[in-house]
Amino acid sequence: MSRLDSFIRRLEAQRRCLDRAAELIAGIAGPVIELGLGNGRTFDHLRTLMPARAIFAFDRQMSAHPSCVPEDKFFVLGDFEDTLPGAFERIGAAAALCHADIGSGDKNGSAALARAVAPMIDRLMAAGGIVLGDQPMTIDRWASLPLPDGVEAGRYFLYRVG
Repeated sequence: MSRLDSFIRRLEAQRRCLDRAAELIAGIAGPVIELGLGNGRTFDHLRTLMPARAIFAFDRQMSAHPSCVPEDKFFVLGDFEDTLPGAFERIGAAAALCHADIGSGDKNGSAALARAVAPMIDRLMAAGGIVLGDQPMTIDRWASLPLPDGVEAGRYFLYRVG
């Protein structure tokens, strides 16, 4: 498979999982957390899916397209390991959804980051909330959920917080 085909499959999987997550949290109060703002495509999709929810985006730098930049009060600048521990005070409520797009080309580094941030994400989540992302994460109170049709196992990960 070409890198272009792989990229397209990843984005299709991401969109399907985000759409499913929005359905799963329909009855759960709380803001949304976007880890890894990047160029803002996913942030833009989330605000289209859930216009009434506050969406807090975290990233170590601002590189989003100008049309996809969150308001200052909804953007947290810095490394996740530095910004997530104090994030509850910033967001003000347990989150209904966390999307963690934290992978890079470094497989071992991405796995290590996922292991480091998963407990921090857990402390921010509402019971029944959804965590989804491009890296597997293991937290005892999280249950793996089936992926939407058309998303191959290992491409994306979807969890319900207990």
